This record gives sequence, structure tokens and C-alpha cells, in this order.
Amino acid sequence: MSAGAAAAAAAAQQAKMREEEEQLTVYKADDLTGWEFKIVRSVTRMSGDKFNTLCAEEAQNGWELVEKFDDTRVRFKRRIEWRARDQYAEIDPYRTQYGIGETKFALLLMGAIILGIAVITVIIVAAQS
Repeated sequence: MSAGAAAAAAAAQQAKMREEEEQLTVYKADDLTGWEFKIVRSVTRMSGDKFNTLCAEEAQNGWELVEKFDDTRVRFKRRIEWRARDQYAEIDPYRTQYGIGETKFALLLMGAIILGIAVITVIIVAAQS
């Protein structure tokens, strides 16, 4: 698969996930009044203790769990009155990324691949000597 095709496939997958997030939960106007919503995403899986930690941290800022789409996406809601406390928050109340960011993850992955190739090259060169 070419780099362009891989990028197109990734973009299509992201678009599909965003569409799912919008359509999965249907709200009436009364459901939205006085509430704000956000979706927190993670590059790595959020399950078990990691998921519980996320929910506890979000609760400190008034966010309530609405639904877990999968192990990388979670929707929260909170009353808009909580905005008045945002200045005292220890964690960004509007964060939408949890854990390692996409860029850092990609750089670490590329570094690991390059290191792996270097080690294999050294082993092959040493074996041929």
C-alpha cells in the first residue's frame, strides 16, 4: 500500500469514527440545555485502571461519563455551571486527548523501528565477518 493510499485510508477511518460519534447518541433540545459535551480520545487503549483513572480525573472537573464508544474514545458531559471552577482545575477541563499524543507516539514508533533495523544490520554485518 502506498503512503498516499495509507493516508487516505486513515482519513476515511477517522471520518467514519467522527460520524459514528455524532450519530450514536441522539439528543433532544431539552437534553442539551445547560450541558456541555466532549469526547476524549487516546492513541493507546483505555481499559481497566487507565479508564477508571480517566473517569476519576474528569469527575474532578464535573464531567460525567455518557458512553464509551470503544477503548480509544469516551464521551463525557457536565453542567455548564462547572465553568466557573475551571480556573482552579488541576487538569485541563477541556482536554480531548488522554495519554501519549499522536505525534509523540509516532516518533517513538519510528525510533523503535529505526533502532530495530540498526540492531539487525549490526547482527548481519557481524555474522558476515
